[in-house]
Amino acid sequence: MKELLHAPAGSAGNNVYAQLKQQIVSLELPPGTTLSEKEMSIAFQVSRTPVRESFVRLAQEGLLLVLPQRGTKVSLIDPDLVEEARFMREQLERAVIKLACQSFPEEQLTALERNLELQQESLRLHDGRSMFELDEEFHRILFEGCRKLGTWSVIQQMNAHLNRSRILWLKTDPHWEHLYDQHRQMFEAVRLRDESRADSVMREHLTLSIANLSVLKEKFPDFFVTMQ
Repeated sequence: MKELLHAPAGSAGNNVYAQLKQQIVSLELPPGTTLSEKEMSIAFQVSRTPVRESFVRLAQEGLLLVLPQRGTKVSLIDPDLVEEARFMREQLERAVIKLACQSFPEEQLTALERNLELQQESLRLHDGRSMFELDEEFHRILFEGCRKLGTWSVIQQMNAHLNRSRILWLKTDPHWEHLYDQHRQMFEAVRLRDESRADSVMREHLTLSIANLSVLKEKFPDFFVTMQ
């Protein structure tokens, strides 16, 4: 098993949970990976209690399957949950970008522009992890500028299956320029207060989240829940 980082100082349970979730969502721990309380407690240098608590939290979020007498596994990606998360994001993010076109602080507009510069650097280096993080940050800034970070937090609670499929796609598809182009168009629409254009680009952008789902399921069948 891949060596895991030791939990830093602070709440052992929260740190184990946060790091395990990050590794599951980033696919460092791929779908179907078997996890052991004993191995995790050794890897994180904590007792089994915070590991067990983390397993329970991650199971509640649908990222782990705790199987009695059979151990614990990273859950497979559920296409239904991918679509549900995309649906929620589309409704909320289209509403937020419309608000942004009506009023958006200059500070956050500058932050979006800086984010786009960093996206260009990620494209140049072909750094998928950085590109994913900057994509997420771009959208978070939109919510922040509209004073809707609480709504952004709600989205994150349902986003795990969607994010795993997005990261899998970034690892598979070498062409990310259209992501940057759509972000640039959103930035310009907010800057020019073009609500119709912003809404159109956001809708198209979020459709990408599931556009390649059938291709990914065919290429990585062991990573996805099989529909009966």
